[in-house]
Amino acid sequence: MSGFRRSFVLVVSALLIIAVPLPAVADESDAACTSSGRVLRYLVVFDPGTTEDEASRRTEAACGTKTTFYPQIAVGVASSADPAFAGRFGLDRAFSAQAQRRTRAPARDRLSPTDPAEVPAINRSDEQWNMTAAGTRGGTGSRDVVVAVLDSGVDADHPELAGAVDPALSAGCLSGKPDADWAPTTSPHGTHVAGIVAAADDGKGVTGVAPDVRLASVKVIDDRGYVDPAAAVCGFMWAAAHHIQVVNASFAIDPWGVSCSHADKYGVMYEAVSRAVRYATAAGTLVVAAATNEAVNLTPARAGSASQSRCDVLPAGLRDVVAVSAARRDGVKAGYSSYGLGVVDLAAPGGDGADCVLSTVPDGYASLCGTSMAAPHVAGVAALVASAHPGLGPEGLRAALYRGARPTACPTDYDLTGDGRQDAFCAGYSGYNGFYGHGQVDAAGALGAAAGR
Repeated sequence: MSGFRRSFVLVVSALLIIAVPLPAVADESDAACTSSGRVLRYLVVFDPGTTEDEASRRTEAACGTKTTFYPQIAVGVASSADPAFAGRFGLDRAFSAQAQRRTRAPARDRLSPTDPAEVPAINRSDEQWNMTAAGTRGGTGSRDVVVAVLDSGVDADHPELAGAVDPALSAGCLSGKPDADWAPTTSPHGTHVAGIVAAADDGKGVTGVAPDVRLASVKVIDDRGYVDPAAAVCGFMWAAAHHIQVVNASFAIDPWGVSCSHADKYGVMYEAVSRAVRYATAAGTLVVAAATNEAVNLTPARAGSASQSRCDVLPAGLRDVVAVSAARRDGVKAGYSSYGLGVVDLAAPGGDGADCVLSTVPDGYASLCGTSMAAPHVAGVAALVASAHPGLGPEGLRAALYRGARPTACPTDYDLTGDGRQDAFCAGYSGYNGFYGHGQVDAAGALGAAAGR
């Protein structure tokens, strides 16, 4: 598995709805339907309160077919081979990530099924510097707590995860509608993330932050590494419908990724995903997300400032999401990690260079680096707190994570390359800043904060 020992940059990539009426749906009956284009999937948004019958009627009138509809947030998924579908429906209401992609990622090799007998049984916990850094040694979760890993699929045949993955709570969401195809097919990413959260404490291999909690494998990353917004909406709504306490989202939604310009172009995507996250939060789910590996400043631009430039990322940039940056073994923000005052909430071990995070992958173990690895440390700590305090909802879990974090001041010198120039600029103070948010995640601190200590 030596090929995995490198920095892994993933190029993927509400009960309360803001009751601001969207612009009226365009008149869909101006021209006859055609099927001259390739069939594309569209994310479509409606006014709050739209019924499923009305959603179907409007979709069909615009020459599309409704795939699924989430009445709780008035968001649907449709397909159409008519190139004029979005224009008929309204460009401010319909969006196709497939249509926005100018290039296609190369196909990936298929994963072979894991043979549990071939997974090395040697105990490698002494290599898990990340668990010591996050203060998680010896933590135990509860089977009543579930963490949904929204990712590329989790390998339930891996002996470290076989007892954790709950098939009844797992789903594939690639089409925007839940199905039973949730196993990994081309990427080890979801299995690696899942191991950080909940690998078994069995004296073999590695141990997760919260062993004994259950995992839901919710597949949102497709076989080429893309995350469509429709898949993300499906994943968040699935978690809400099944009363899952914690979601880990180690991805950025494609084709947005990190957008530092033309953010308005993706207004439909932002609106739909925002509604789904708000709904999941109101339903009792805490969403934890990676801040991404693009090393950009995500700090929102101030209203009226001379510079109107800003960077946005979904889902980490949403208000209801706990956004996590990545730290090296020494606690300093990793050079690849994005950051930003008012966006990053916590930091966690993500590793850097050859010093990455060891976890499970199909057929064994591998070390990967990234904010994708940092986020599941926080999700795992949230699961530990939820295990110890069953009545604590998303806001209570969030408060415990923040109060229990180890405050980390901005570095006085952030010249990682030694060329005499600062590689990034950290704004804020020791208790809250753009590199580390409220500080480095700490399991013991979060548990103590939840208990009132």
